[in-house]
Amino acid sequence: MPEREQQTAAAAGISPPEEVDVAALFARLREEVRHAPGLDVSNGFNRGIVRTRLRSVAERFWPVTAERPLERRPGPRGTLLLPVKKVLRKLMRWYVEPFAADQRAFNDSALKLVDQLFEEVDALFGHLGRVEGELAGRREDARRLGELEERLTRVERRRVDGAAPVAVTVAAQPAATAVPDYFAFESRMRGRTEDIRERQRAYVDDFREAAPVLDLGCGRGEFLGLLREAGVEARGVDADADMVAFARGEELDVEQADALAALEALDDGSLGGIFLAQVVEHMPPPQLVRLLELAHAKLRPGGVLVAETINPLSPIALRNYFADLTHAQPLVAETLALLAEQAGFGAVETRYLNEPPADERLREVELPPEAEFDAAREALAQNVRRLNDQLFGPLDYAIVARR
Repeated sequence: MPEREQQTAAAAGISPPEEVDVAALFARLREEVRHAPGLDVSNGFNRGIVRTRLRSVAERFWPVTAERPLERRPGPRGTLLLPVKKVLRKLMRWYVEPFAADQRAFNDSALKLVDQLFEEVDALFGHLGRVEGELAGRREDARRLGELEERLTRVERRRVDGAAPVAVTVAAQPAATAVPDYFAFESRMRGRTEDIRERQRAYVDDFREAAPVLDLGCGRGEFLGLLREAGVEARGVDADADMVAFARGEELDVEQADALAALEALDDGSLGGIFLAQVVEHMPPPQLVRLLELAHAKLRPGGVLVAETINPLSPIALRNYFADLTHAQPLVAETLALLAEQAGFGAVETRYLNEPPADERLREVELPPEAEFDAAREALAQNVRRLNDQLFGPLDYAIVARR
């Protein structure tokens, strides 16, 4: 539109098409997305919020018309010009309205394009969800294959030379024989050796200067392998014959024995470190108290005891606890730490470990940024954090007790 006609239209109070700048519109839309903190568009609910917000902004710019309400400027001049504007608007409507109609058609197409793009994004995330499902299935197949390989290795390492049969378990606790094939049970419920090694790697630094180390209930020998790599002298004890055979196949120093009997046979002060991973929850209270007393006696001054167990304050961890029929009772951290102190340990530290993956926790939902939502936004965020702390806390904890 020529400059003179623009001035005339402006004087008439007509909104010309150039006032709706498409580039500015999309820049505004981008700003709306950019100022939505923590809004995860991979989540369908949040993506709907983004879509609604973008449309609300775009729709405010959509209606381009020559019928914009006239504004009267203050003063006598504004009063005199108001009737002139009304007349000029009627005279210019025939010229401006086609441009406004074209702009409205363009804006309508732009909105439809935005809707189509979001539909394609929804379809893309749906496809990604199916792909993630297939990958999860592949990972589960790989896990089961690894489990079968470990069980096959266990069978190959059993005694087949006609030697005297070895007792399946020599554990003293009454429920030790509740599961006919505890090796297979452990492989399924606790995980593969590679996973256990990675979870236990954090304890290696506690024992670098603590040789010799005794791993009570060493299982398949994951932690013994880590100590061997670190150059720390260590040996293991386990009550299950298959666990011992598997660990010996890894050329680890492991014997089949009950934990209490193994400790009682040692000289006082002969150990620098004792490691108990997922063992104490298997022991009834009298045996647990005796175990901690023996551990204190067999460690030299400065020796370290690390006892890891399930965190009963985590509902997810409790599922794993009740899945194992050989468990005696869950132990909250305060109870185990107190028992260690009563056994004679001076300094007892509690560490919480193995938090659930972030994608399993509750997600915060963003509310619109307007001030009237501030109180609701803060209350919702606090409730989500509180629920995450209660429902998705660390799966395990360990006490680190020093003599």
